Amino acid sequence: MNLHIVALFRFKENNLMEAVELFQTLVRETRKEDGCLQYDLIEDKDNKGTFFLIELWESVEHHNLHNGADHLLDFRKNAAKILEETTQVYKGFKIS
Repeated sequence: MNLHIVALFRFKENNLMEAVELFQTLVRETRKEDGCLQYDLIEDKDNKGTFFLIELWESVEHHNLHNGADHLLDFRKNAAKILEETTQVYKGFKIS
């Protein structure tokens, strides 16, 4: 069963360029992973510094493998320094 994820990030306004660079590497490398069906970065049009990652994984197992990927671990380490607040992550399965 496909796993859908939406992750919400809010970065400090003076670090937006760095955040975008971190995301670009994360998105590029994650899209190469087995089981990644969608991995899109969206910038909120009304709230500067707010980003969404829209993810679709072939299975929970594929996402679990992603959680151990070097590029995700690097992103988390570097992003933690410039986040405005804790990231919110929502995971679920499509109902219809």
